[in-house]
Amino acid sequence: MIQGLNHITLAVSDVETAFTFYREVLGCQPLARWQRGAYLLAGDLWLCLSLDQATRSTPLLEYTHVAFTVEPEDFAAWRSRLTAAQIPQWKDNTSEGNSLYILDPDGHKLELHVGDWRSRLAAAKAAPFAGGMEFFVEVAH
Repeated sequence: MIQGLNHITLAVSDVETAFTFYREVLGCQPLARWQRGAYLLAGDLWLCLSLDQATRSTPLLEYTHVAFTVEPEDFAAWRSRLTAAQIPQWKDNTSEGNSLYILDPDGHKLELHVGDWRSRLAAAKAAPFAGGMEFFVEVAH
């Protein structure tokens, strides 16, 4: 069985720009940096930035994104910080829990989210957002 998420690698067009964004804007902890890449931590998540000439220049149209956890008491400060830094948003939140949907310098879609799978399932059970939803675990409210 898979044990969990090991790391996420993002292709970047400029290592220094991406490294600065993830370190200074999102507060990731730097681990290592070299000419063609960098390693950082977002909580316990290992994030790799890898220089790639084929990196996108605009966001993909699809919904695929990476979501990072933020604490409820920090959400308003994150919103203010990202707004002040003029970080572009790609979507307004319409789901359970506070979320900010932002773009990194290469157009990767990111989300800063309050909550987890438990809070999402509890909300979905209370008010299903799609017909025919099946639930396979019990979640306390």
